[in-house]
Amino acid sequence: MSLPIILRLTAQAEFDEAFDWYESQRSELGVDFLDSIAIVINRINTNPEFYSIIFQDIRRAIVRKFPYAIFYRIEAEQITIIAIFHSKRDPELIQFRK
Repeated sequence: MSLPIILRLTAQAEFDEAFDWYESQRSELGVDFLDSIAIVINRINTNPEFYSIIFQDIRRAIVRKFPYAIFYRIEAEQITIIAIFHSKRDPELIQFRK
């Protein structure tokens, strides 16, 4: 049984910003980004414990084809995505997103 997946507002804003940027670079590139994110979220949903813990209870799933990672936490009633983060950003910033 899979848990509901919740995106924090900051994670949604990061996704929206990245989608818009990719779409401005080339038509349909934003859609490719969306598809890549969806694949990883589906994998998280199928097997949330597959990805390694990188800080306390926060796990990281790498997105293929794009320099992004999804940071999430498994909770009792849901999986919370706390960041959709570009790999060039300092990952230590995730620590402050409790």
